[in-house]
Amino acid sequence: MKLKRLLLLFILMSFAAQNFRAQIAADDPVAAMLDSLATQKMFERAFAKPSFHKHNRYKFAEDSIPVYDDYTYQARLAKLDAVSPFDLVYNEHVKAFINMYTVRKRESVSRMMGVSQLYYPMFEEVLDKYNIPLELKHLAVIESALIPYARSKAGATGLWQFMYPTARMYGLNVTSYIDQRCDPYKATVAAAEYLKALYDMFGDWQMVLAAYNAGPGTISKAIRRSGGKKTYWEIRPFLPFETQGYVPAFIAANYVMTYGAEHNLYPAVPRKTYFEVDTVVVKEQMSFAQLSKALEISEEDILYFNPQYRKNLIPSGGNFICLPKAKIGVFLTNEQAIYASVQAERTQGKEDIIAEVKRTHTVRSGEKLSTIARKYGVTIAELKSWNYIGKKGLRPGKKLVVYVRTTQPKPQASASDQKNLAAVPTETKSTILAENTNAVSASTYVYHKVKSGESLYSLSKKYGVSASSIKELNSLKKTELRIGQSLKIKAQ
Repeated sequence: MKLKRLLLLFILMSFAAQNFRAQIAADDPVAAMLDSLATQKMFERAFAKPSFHKHNRYKFAEDSIPVYDDYTYQARLAKLDAVSPFDLVYNEHVKAFINMYTVRKRESVSRMMGVSQLYYPMFEEVLDKYNIPLELKHLAVIESALIPYARSKAGATGLWQFMYPTARMYGLNVTSYIDQRCDPYKATVAAAEYLKALYDMFGDWQMVLAAYNAGPGTISKAIRRSGGKKTYWEIRPFLPFETQGYVPAFIAANYVMTYGAEHNLYPAVPRKTYFEVDTVVVKEQMSFAQLSKALEISEEDILYFNPQYRKNLIPSGGNFICLPKAKIGVFLTNEQAIYASVQAERTQGKEDIIAEVKRTHTVRSGEKLSTIARKYGVTIAELKSWNYIGKKGLRPGKKLVVYVRTTQPKPQASASDQKNLAAVPTETKSTILAENTNAVSASTYVYHKVKSGESLYSLSKKYGVSASSIKELNSLKKTELRIGQSLKIKAQ
């Protein structure tokens, strides 16, 4: 009888393990993000196949998929854990994700290993600046599969999957032309600030990971429901299903990005690595088509290195672009001539230039997104991208940001522009295209007198700026505010 009970228990445990693995395959958002990587045409063309013979130091057959016993996985993670502030444990949950990465999603992992050569050095620089564990660079693997323009069903966007309210809180702007959640550098800075703030709340990096996924409020509720437990594995049963798999997925990502070669996995060859690109400021409005023809670089490559630009247009006002270093040299050498050529082509164009002006709309009773969109000549999708609507929809009194397009007179080329244009090669003059949009934005400031109960966090949400920007603008040494204190805030 005892033997039968043991046999039944073994069958039930096996079924539970298989069921968990089935859930990983069917439901887990990490698996879904990896699947989305496989369907990205840009990423298909962005990499060459890895050099198998160059990296195969363990002499595996090319089609070999090595699998190891639990002791080996545990020993390797123990080695990583010894030099990490994270609790990199090995258990069945972690094992399921290791299996997903090293067996079922091998091609996606190879591509992520390749694109990590573009993003990881930058991640490490930013994380080090904020005194954050460098292992958190792997967080972007499970958040976005290192796809800089990834977008979840819930609307989270970019390498670090920021939702709109959190993005605004940490200084990331979303307009018609730029979504800074997709800007690799700016989004990484915002992610570092957010991770640091979460650590200040919970004091434990494992809990920080869970809070990054589910939100600090959900983690606080789980702590209460667990009877005041303070570690991730203790509160895990009280967390949403997705968050229960989040930390195991992170541990597995640490493992596979370190021990890829042991599983016959090698990085696909990216277009460029981090050390082969640089940034430059484009001072005038310019389309990707114009830049492409001026520098003899494909528009696809420009988009690949600059995913933050939403309409293949670099707005005026001084915006950074990332390009291969050789192309940056060509741009700087011919900068004024390129601007002059673009300006001259625009002046000769038949269409008026369109300026984008930021306005604020206060929702009235009975108004819908469709009626507001028609009023301003924009789309519902644009309104949603500029504002966090939430599950409860619009409420009277809610303020919405709207970018309205207005017509401006055509500019006239100055004598200096004509002189610079003369220096442009004939083939460049004829190929650079005119653009019919112009983004104009003016920075103004408002002054706010602090009231009882207000904090930097509440003011950042009210004015749509980051708490750190308020602190820096007012030279605040502490986060506590005084009632009656006057604060200068940059209006958005």
